[in-house]
Amino acid sequence: MLLIVLSAALAGLVFGLGLIISGMADPAKVIAFLDLAGAWDPSLALVMAGAIAVGLIAFRLAGSRSLSWLGEAMRLPTARDIDHRLVLGSLAFGAGWGLAGFCPGPALVALGMGEGQALIFVAAMLAGMGLFEMLERMGQRRT
Repeated sequence: MLLIVLSAALAGLVFGLGLIISGMADPAKVIAFLDLAGAWDPSLALVMAGAIAVGLIAFRLAGSRSLSWLGEAMRLPTARDIDHRLVLGSLAFGAGWGLAGFCPGPALVALGMGEGQALIFVAAMLAGMGLFEMLERMGQRRT
């Protein structure tokens, strides 16, 4: 169990450092990336392309295994459907990212760096997650 916690902590540290180095934790850089009609900064496209390449390789390798390197069962997502909830959630995520310049991972990194904007974003994100859970439970009671 300790090895799992330590490996998760190390992966989180590497991820957080990558977000800081790449500029993904800087909302001004993110908003400049999204400003296609203004002073567009395409550098985050390279970061995203690199992340997608690493993810494709990692998921391809993980999909061929039944156990992780630490001996735990592999639990990969199986859903492949594109439904209205996925589309609406993606739109909400994109709108929030464009308005605030943060998405959840970089917001937590920026919060750890003491960014005041990140505190507001994380509080709103947690409130939204709580609201979602509440609505999900209400919907499950009706069915």
